[in-house]
Amino acid sequence: MTTKNTDNTANFGVDRDALAAHVDTAFDRIVSELSTLVAIPGIAWESFDAAQLDRSAEAVAALVREAGMENVEILRVPTASGAMGGPAIVANRPAQAGKPTILLYAHHDVQPPGDEALWNTSPFVATEIDGRLYGRGAADDKAGIMVHIAALRAVLDSVENFGLGVTFFLEGEEEAGSPSFRQFLETHRDRLAADVIVVADSSNWKVGVPALTTSLRGMVGGEVEIRVLDHAVHSGMFGGPLLDAPTVAARLIATFHDEAGNVAIKGLVSNELATVDYPEAEFRKDSSVLDSVTLAGTGNLADRLWNKPALSIIGMDIPSVAVSSNTLIPSTRFKLSLRMAPGQDPQAATEAVRAHIMSQNLGGAEVSFVSDENGQSFSTDTSAPAAQASLWALGEAWGVPAVETGIGGSIPFISDLLEVFPEAQILVTGVEDPDSRAHSANESLHLGDFRHAILAESLLMARLNNYGL
Repeated sequence: MTTKNTDNTANFGVDRDALAAHVDTAFDRIVSELSTLVAIPGIAWESFDAAQLDRSAEAVAALVREAGMENVEILRVPTASGAMGGPAIVANRPAQAGKPTILLYAHHDVQPPGDEALWNTSPFVATEIDGRLYGRGAADDKAGIMVHIAALRAVLDSVENFGLGVTFFLEGEEEAGSPSFRQFLETHRDRLAADVIVVADSSNWKVGVPALTTSLRGMVGGEVEIRVLDHAVHSGMFGGPLLDAPTVAARLIATFHDEAGNVAIKGLVSNELATVDYPEAEFRKDSSVLDSVTLAGTGNLADRLWNKPALSIIGMDIPSVAVSSNTLIPSTRFKLSLRMAPGQDPQAATEAVRAHIMSQNLGGAEVSFVSDENGQSFSTDTSAPAAQASLWALGEAWGVPAVETGIGGSIPFISDLLEVFPEAQILVTGVEDPDSRAHSANESLHLGDFRHAILAESLLMARLNNYGL
């Protein structure tokens, strides 16, 4: 348990009480502002109203200006295809001499609501129930935006001689894959350069326990197509000597895992690095897996989630049951998603998947594999000054030590940040918890942890202001 230390040196000259008092006093206003942002359905997908995304950007820019940032602009750059990227808010507050600069990242675009019948509340009406705020974007990632804004207000109000450089980069296309992200970094490199980058788009260990995300799995995606016939034929007339394409695909898919459920593709990195335990009962509750289902893989559950590969079939082209007929299907296509362990090279993983597919005996069926996406993994040097400062701030804000966690998912654009700003120290933080249900119906934010996250970021900025890196 972390307790407040009255030794000014141990607290890095930071007045925790003053910052906490500011956050407490302003909290109702902060939640109200977040609720206003939730009401704007800014979705970066082509099938949704682009005017709402622009409206979202304008609303965020207004809050950033009011918070005390300078040179606030809404900027766009083209994607690789030539289409214009989503609206991003960039703002700067220059560092005083000798002070470092911190870049605060979040995104204002959100996932589509999906089937609104699955929601218990209206997805774009922020609704507080039992200490949680429900609504699309309430957690992912408009809460991240409000953490940045509220923390800046706190330090400007409570920290004497605040001269830390602060840059806001609040993008508007993350849920659409950030197609213009790398070009945006290259175009605005000078304005975005920083010593520390905070990516507020992750999750805490659980309600009441903060986390610093210290690793992310990388990702490889691709499509496999299998053909066994020139055209469809009657399953009664020709079935027996011939296996249909979906059956051959199933035989291939079955080779991706061993009997225990471990990924069985040679050449993929698999690590055992977790320093915490993820109790199976908690995982089952968090994931909603059926009680009867045996968990896949071997070893520490946290390692299986963070440090070992995972392969899923996320789509398949095959006639639905409603339109099925007694026909041997000539060809089928499926999409696989591979999450790679930290330290795995995406190209090497892609070639390992390709080699595995092409080495299988599928009875002469025509098989092709086309890789369509990849992203680097990420790991943090927790001994670095920024990581140590963040762990301290999280512990001070929550009152319990922060957990160093991995995340099974991927944030591919972090590799772009590392490549464009190789000297920057990157911190991945967040406001979500295992029940936030980001991307799903009934997305929500735990308001107590939201308050703690604001305080933690204000403590981090105050410490960097006073002591640097």
